[in-house]
Amino acid sequence: MDNSAFFKLSYGLFVVTAHEGDKDNGCITNTVVQQTVTPNRISVTINKNNLTHDMILRTGVFNVSVLSENARFDTFKHWGFQSGKNVDKTLGISFYRLENGVIYIVDGVNAVISAKVEQAIDLGTHTLFLAEVTD
Repeated sequence: MDNSAFFKLSYGLFVVTAHEGDKDNGCITNTVVQQTVTPNRISVTINKNNLTHDMILRTGVFNVSVLSENARFDTFKHWGFQSGKNVDKTLGISFYRLENGVIYIVDGVNAVISAKVEQAIDLGTHTLFLAEVTD
């Protein structure tokens, strides 16, 4: 298995989003890893104090926008550092709503992944989600 093939252009920052009802949540993480190629599986670790974590637990699906080395961090900084109650996290960002949540197609995003959770592993302060890539 070539671990670098799937995220070849990534430099280790990802925007993970989830959708439930009429709400979207998202966060920045650097822990998305390709686990297997056939079937295509990934893992992502999300802090339990993040609302995105709870939404993924309930819905079992999420999206990942893979940021390239050219991504402007200020485009995504609100996802990791400010509550959605205090700031519009989509302001100035082009996004599309899919069944799993929103995805971002902007400069600096080199791939978008949709996934379905197969297993959630409690790691104390975080949960490791093992998921099959659906798109």
